[in-house]
Amino acid sequence: MSMDDVLIQPSAPPAPDAPNTPGAADSPLLGELPARPQAPARAPAMSPTIAALLERCITAGASDLHIHPMSPPIVRVNGTLTPLAQKIWDPETTESVCRALCSDSQWDEVQRDGTADFGIPHARGERFRASVMRQQQGYAAVLRRIPRQLMDFAEIGLPEDTITGLLRRPRGLILVTGPTGSGKSTTLATMVDWVNTNMSRHIVTVEDPVEFRHDNKQGLVTQREVGTDVPGFAEAMRRALRQDPDVVMLGEMRDLETIAAALTAAETGHLVFGTLHTTGSAKTINRIIDVFPSDQQAQIRVQLALSLLAVISQVLMPGRPKPGETVPRVAGLELMSMTPAVANLIRNNEIARIQDVIQTSRDRGMFSLDSNLQHLVQQGRVDADVALAYSQDPPTLRRLLGIGG
Repeated sequence: MSMDDVLIQPSAPPAPDAPNTPGAADSPLLGELPARPQAPARAPAMSPTIAALLERCITAGASDLHIHPMSPPIVRVNGTLTPLAQKIWDPETTESVCRALCSDSQWDEVQRDGTADFGIPHARGERFRASVMRQQQGYAAVLRRIPRQLMDFAEIGLPEDTITGLLRRPRGLILVTGPTGSGKSTTLATMVDWVNTNMSRHIVTVEDPVEFRHDNKQGLVTQREVGTDVPGFAEAMRRALRQDPDVVMLGEMRDLETIAAALTAAETGHLVFGTLHTTGSAKTINRIIDVFPSDQQAQIRVQLALSLLAVISQVLMPGRPKPGETVPRVAGLELMSMTPAVANLIRNNEIARIQDVIQTSRDRGMFSLDSNLQHLVQQGRVDADVALAYSQDPPTLRRLLGIGG
């Protein structure tokens, strides 16, 4: 079948930026150093069809691109799925496109495990996170567009003074949590960029795949991709502690071994950022504790009380558009900071009461998701029915908003 309806001439790739190694050229101890060789590209050559699809995705302002058998290519724009073309792609076509997305090793992973996740660069400088999968009708892929420009804390909706105070801490664990697609990667990248810009720190990131690329600024950033640079998160975490890190960013804390390594690193003099697919501080803390066997949970509660600095929980919602504008995406947030009261509740296994502490500690920079949703509705940024759909306690939020029923 013809795919002319999605083919566009891709833009020429931009010239690579010059490497930026902090202080090397000016060091009297090192003298003149030879130019650092350019790292070889590790992505397969991009086919014209894929380049055209990604170009259309960028032009449409889409967040995701879906390639699915028995369907045309579909993009998600402002939360709504929209076909890019009229023609249906048969399973043979989608398999060909999915195969072209993958390197040989990535396609082997799809054949062996059913799924492969990896990053894809685009000529415009954009990046996409790809998930290629085998499913009942054949092969499919979802490509998520990674924003080029980082947001600052105010744009995300976080109190800058509170967050930067946490980022200046020499050790501890900061968790960013929420469902898939809630903006966790953006928040983590903003935190990494702030440390990199403002502090002389070695930051090691472990990601699956690497999403935002960080140039060295005042700090030094080492980015490792699971499946390409290191076999898994737990192995990367063990190795990272031998690589002189000040900060370690884990793209996902998905198993007991990784969580245990992150807690140990946070206790022993490192600042650790991590993510979990949970919503709400109490649920996040319970999720970590429940990963461990029951005979270890008392000790884990003690470790968390000592090492946890904060939990940032977020959801991403359709906002209220202004006349003539498209529907914006708005983050609903919860922020819990560690205080003696929170630490005591964790140690004593009274985690359900943490929500009460958050609600009465605004003077300490904390706020609950529902109070933040109330604020967004009152500002006119989100409709009440949308806020209620994302609320952790809809009856209470209804009361706060003065809505009956």
